[in-house]
Amino acid sequence: MRDDVRVTYLQEGGEDPVLWAATRISDRKVLAIRRSYAPEERSLAALDRTLFATGAAVTVLVSLAGLLLGVRMGRRATAAARTAERIADGDLDARVRPHGGDEIARLAASVNTMADALGARLEAERRVTADIAHELRTPVAGMSTAVGLLPPGRASELVAGSVQKLRGLVEDVLEVARLDSQVAAVETEEREMSAMTRRAVAGLDDVRVKVVADAVVVTDPRRVERVLANLAANALRHGAPPVEVEVDGPVVRVRDHGPGFPPDLLAVLHTSGPQRFRTGSRTGGTGLGLTIVTGQARLLGARLTFRNRPEGGAETELRLPTD
Repeated sequence: MRDDVRVTYLQEGGEDPVLWAATRISDRKVLAIRRSYAPEERSLAALDRTLFATGAAVTVLVSLAGLLLGVRMGRRATAAARTAERIADGDLDARVRPHGGDEIARLAASVNTMADALGARLEAERRVTADIAHELRTPVAGMSTAVGLLPPGRASELVAGSVQKLRGLVEDVLEVARLDSQVAAVETEEREMSAMTRRAVAGLDDVRVKVVADAVVVTDPRRVERVLANLAANALRHGAPPVEVEVDGPVVRVRDHGPGFPPDLLAVLHTSGPQRFRTGSRTGGTGLGLTIVTGQARLLGARLTFRNRPEGGAETELRLPTD
């Protein structure tokens, strides 16, 4: 062993570990020291336990903080998604309250910006639609008066029919504009469902009314009759007679014997509702009947259901509230 070398050795295997240290003090003598290593081993074990406990506690705290942060951000994202769904359903006044400056806050601000832009665009479209319809009423009224001055004949009948259709279309556009602007008022009173149904389809041929059970409801009779008249007229126009109108308490079902709703139109009716200038005809066509029907039903708090019957034909169900 060299003079400048010191040797240490940890002896294990007994009851307590022993630490040896040795060094040369002369040519023939070596100094060796033996000491118990148990205190140091206990201190290291205590340090290991402390480090383990501290690490576990830090891990739990960090996990809880991450979980709480994730839940908070998830709730904010869910709130933004629900607000976007409300806007898609037509509630243009719905807004998200952004908090902070993170990605969720920017998403909320983007949803609000989208709602503002969409509301402004729809309002502009409503104003244009209402203005056009109002401007058309005067010339259409003049045309109706002029038709009455034409000599009787086939030509005057064709012109009168076309003017009547144009007048009805103008009135429908005005009705849609009023429904979109949400200025329409509901005037309720007690009425029998059977009486309103018969009055609504009184002027339509090939329409049969069947009363399974009658009921007295508190509603706006003018709007209910408008809905039923439009549904029956659409069934006659795009289905096949006879059209059956069944009254079952506060529920009225309008059925025809045609080919039924096209699958693509039925899917649209079940998701986003009727599209303007799109009817139930398999050959296409334009119209506002279903749009007016859904707008009136929304004002009445009623529920509309569109379906195809297994035996053939389309069926529309109007369910009025009873409370």
